[in-house]
Amino acid sequence: MGTVRHILQKKGHAILTIEPTSTVYRALEMMVEKNVGALLVMENDRFAGIFTERDYARKVILKGKASRETLVKEIMSEHPVSVTPDNTVEECMKLMTQKYIRHLPVLENQHLVGLISIGDVVKYLIEEQQFIIENLEHYITSH
Repeated sequence: MGTVRHILQKKGHAILTIEPTSTVYRALEMMVEKNVGALLVMENDRFAGIFTERDYARKVILKGKASRETLVKEIMSEHPVSVTPDNTVEECMKLMTQKYIRHLPVLENQHLVGLISIGDVVKYLIEEQQFIIENLEHYITSH
């Protein structure tokens, strides 16, 4: 079975970050520009948390706050569930399902090395299953 390392090798290690002192509005702009559902929050090269669409919906809109005046640090999720490059794809799927989360920061030796989403996990699983099916079909037709 594949690991987070395999996903990152295909996806790349590019990480979209924002500072905790940025406004929620700026974070939303960046998320729309990059077509992503989460940003990793970095403070002085230190991983401080994650800001997601869910944080916005639950902690800004429903609380009557203004996104142009609210800072990311006020609503970000500190200490989010994270994985290492050696975690299996199945472990990630289980974590995401049990914790009702869609994004997992990837840490190696306490350093941020990537971010995977539920979409990345599903894509990997589909590609892996397709590979297995093609190999089985090849095996069957060659015997």
